[in-house]
Parts: sequence; structure tokens; C-alpha cells
Amino acid sequence: MEISGEHRIPAPREQVWEALNDPAVLQGSIPGCEALDKVSDTTFTARIVSKIGSIKARFNGKVDFSDIDAPRCYTISGQGQGGMAGSAKGSARVELEESGPQETVLRYTANAEVAGKLASVGSRLIQGVVRKTADDFFRNFVEQVSGGQSTSATAAEPARPTAGVGRLGWFIAAGVLVAAAVAALMLL
Repeated sequence: MEISGEHRIPAPREQVWEALNDPAVLQGSIPGCEALDKVSDTTFTARIVSKIGSIKARFNGKVDFSDIDAPRCYTISGQGQGGMAGSAKGSARVELEESGPQETVLRYTANAEVAGKLASVGSRLIQGVVRKTADDFFRNFVEQVSGGQSTSATAAEPARPTAGVGRLGWFIAAGVLVAAAVAALMLL
């Protein structure tokens, strides 16, 4: 499934880029993230606890960054295993565009696949959880990037993502910018 979305972040593009590559900022932004470790400049590992319906699982995942054009864009690819709950894998293209001296537009397009028990949960339920997870991720991320000093309505309330963005949020949550979008962005 292809998912896309857009969020406005009240910070310069370079600051947003640095935050997207900072394990501490990402860990603090991804709901349920227990650990996020930078293995190399292009690889992260993560452990995230997520619950969808009656299924609660701890996902262990790996995310790789490629096609890096700092501070404009990159591609995130990853996969996560949630034991008996199933697995998720996917990729996302993340692009940052300056919208002014103190605002950056983050756009993404992602593809995600879910297998196991997670695939048997109704898509409507998954989308609701994914949407909430994505909103939580971007709210937390904006707080971290802006130092909790968001003054614009855009910072307090992320732009409503296009249909399916919930999956990138879950994608980020279940595999974290394990192909992101935790997913923040795993399956949001």
C-alpha cells in the first residue's frame, strides 16, 4: 500500500534535517519507542512496543537510509519483527522543503506491507491507530525541534495528512523510521 502525507514544522530545514538524524530526538518522538540506536551514519536499529486492537507486540527493526541529498531528502527502507504478532516492511521517501526562514514542509511517500496477525486486523482499525500514532509522532517531533516553543497553529496542529498517512505513522511506530513513521515516521 502506498501512503503519502505532509506536515509543516516551525523550524529551518537544516534544523529539521538534523533532528531527523538524531537518535535521541527520534526516540523521544516515536510513541512506544524503547530503544533507538544509530549503528552507522545510514543505519538505525529500534525496539518499539505497539498495540493495535487486542494485539500488543514489541517490534525489533532495522532502518537503512539511502539516496541521501542533505538537507533535502532521503529514502528510508526497513523491516520490523513483532514475534507472533507479525512483521512489517517498507520504504519511504522523505523530502524537506523550506516554506520560509522558520518553517519547513516535510513530505513523504511510503510503501508498507504487514504480515501475520497484524494483517488480519481490520484495515479501518489499523488506519485509526496509525493516524493517532502519526499525529503523536509529529506533535512530539515538533515539540522537540522547536524546544516546546511552538507558537503557530501549524506547529500545534500538524496538517491533516492525506488518506493513508496513518500507515506511515504506524510504519514509523512499528519499525521506526524502521522504514518510518515509527513512521514516523513502522506502518504509518
